[in-house]
Amino acid sequence: MNKSTLSIVSDSKLHVAILLDGNGRWAASRGLARSEGHRAGVAAVRRVVRAASSMGIGTLTLYAFSSNNWERPASEVLSLLGLVEEFLLAEAVACATEGVRIRVIGRRDRIPPSLVSAIQFAERSTASGRKLDLRIALDYSSREAILRAACWMLSSLEVSEREFARRLGEVTNSDGPAPDVDLLIRTGGERRLSDFMLWECAYAELFFTPCMWPDFESKDLATAVNDFLGRERRFGRLPEAAAS
Repeated sequence: MNKSTLSIVSDSKLHVAILLDGNGRWAASRGLARSEGHRAGVAAVRRVVRAASSMGIGTLTLYAFSSNNWERPASEVLSLLGLVEEFLLAEAVACATEGVRIRVIGRRDRIPPSLVSAIQFAERSTASGRKLDLRIALDYSSREAILRAACWMLSSLEVSEREFARRLGEVTNSDGPAPDVDLLIRTGGERRLSDFMLWECAYAELFFTPCMWPDFESKDLATAVNDFLGRERRFGRLPEAAAS
């Protein structure tokens, strides 16, 4: 990414959401256990978090564990949740120093108590971060969140998109509504949203890459952001040339 592009991006404070796909296939292709793929995926998270703010990303939401992932073998689930716990405990101090605020969105009633404690520690330790808002989606289902928020709207005095977004933030433990997603990236070659940020992605630009998540580097993030910058976002309006 050249300096002029960085300058353009850094003024815009993008919300980038990433589906971290391909850990298991990456491990299988190397004859490794799936848990090793998830561990390599954690290293990729560290790389992307370090690079994000320099590309003008103000909010980074990572899909770490979906509500449907409970259907995987128990050993893999425990390994994956354990890696998330390790990451939160190990990275909280460094993130706080670098101005990164960590927040975990999704349900907390089904995950191990030690992981809940790690989440609380990381969120408390990084609460003053303003450089990057790192949101980790854990035991997260967008459909379930939308359904629960819709039920809560029955008691609302205000019926508006703003009020619904606020309710959605409450049911996902995100401490307020998230900004709309500007760019959604999915690694691993698949081309679907998989129940991720459906409300927030209403006008998101989509970027799919065959790169497996453990191989994802800062240059791959830069490629996606550059691609985003080259697109015309109209939000239902006419193209600028046609409007004139």
